[in-house]
Amino acid sequence: MQSFLSEYLPILIYILLCILIVLLIIISVKVIKTMNRVEGIVDDVDDKVKSLNGIFNVVDAVTDKLSALTEVISDSIILFIKGIFKKKKKKIEKEQEEEEIDE
Repeated sequence: MQSFLSEYLPILIYILLCILIVLLIIISVKVIKTMNRVEGIVDDVDDKVKSLNGIFNVVDAVTDKLSALTEVISDSIILFIKGIFKKKKKKIEKEQEEEEIDE
């Protein structure tokens, strides 16, 4: 039994190692092909994103303009409302002064 193991066991191990090496080579080739496909997809997506940069810049510019416009409108509305209250306050103060003068 000892001679059987000592003669055939190294041969069996070498055969299994050869099979393992062949399998690793096949897996490596498939991984390389897959990575090439993924690289192509990433390049395609990158090109499409770059083509959308112009649209994003336009949207950004429009939102900046709209923000400035709404700020101007809201400031003018606030100033108008403050003006109305100041006129009422001045009117009330004049009435009080007139009452004091009449007394």
